[in-house]
Amino acid sequence: MSTLTLEDVVVRYNKRGVSALAGYSDVILPGEWLGLIGPNGAGKSSLLKAIAGLVRSDGCLAVDGVVLGDLNDRSRAALVAYVAQDPLIPNDMTTREYVLLGRTPYIGYFGSPTRADHRVVDDVLERLRLGGFANRLLGELSGGERQRIVLARALAQQAPILLLDEPTSALDIGHQQQALELVAELRRTEEITVISALHDLTLAGTYTDRLVMLHHGDVVASGDAADVLTADRLGQIYNVCVTVEVDVDELGNRQVVVVPRRGFPAP
Repeated sequence: MSTLTLEDVVVRYNKRGVSALAGYSDVILPGEWLGLIGPNGAGKSSLLKAIAGLVRSDGCLAVDGVVLGDLNDRSRAALVAYVAQDPLIPNDMTTREYVLLGRTPYIGYFGSPTRADHRVVDDVLERLRLGGFANRLLGELSGGERQRIVLARALAQQAPILLLDEPTSALDIGHQQQALELVAELRRTEEITVISALHDLTLAGTYTDRLVMLHHGDVVASGDAADVLTADRLGQIYNVCVTVEVDVDELGNRQVVVVPRRGFPAP
């Protein structure tokens, strides 16, 4: 497991210097699951892309003291695996071929996958219960199956940091829960650190260890779900009318449930 350290990370997209992410600092501990929440345009995806090296950023990002900006793309991919919100999934590629792409950081420019690479892929497919799909074309699979295969490709990278940008946005409620339970299981078995952007606030509060709420590129709240997800704060940031309920199970675990209500708060 690895620690991800961020110091004053800034992302700007236009020449006028408007920040999509303004001076974000944090330490994500080994094995932690950090949830990023906030309205559209809050900076969630920008933060994930900055960590993955997909957008230019200022500040310092480091994994176990190794500065990511000092690494080439292959070395960075060995430390950070990224699952995009709308990943490109070629319909005419088999599951095995697609997951094998996760081994790219370990294959030379003119090299071919080794037996060890194929063993990693086979192992990942089996652990995600996808062995029976290995030779199936991606275009033949359901949305839930394709989502698991995207996760399989990321896990084949064997990176200690896993970034997920809205991993459940295109799934129904059943497949949403299955996908997040799978991530929770993999976090335990693979000892990975997870950072995910999530729109569903109840799911975010249920599965993550800590929440960070972003708005216009700034952090407006950080901490336990019960502290971050308050009705007043959600009304101000999302311009919605909600109630927030806290359930406690037999083991004493708290689950924060955000319930939309009719009407809008006063502007």
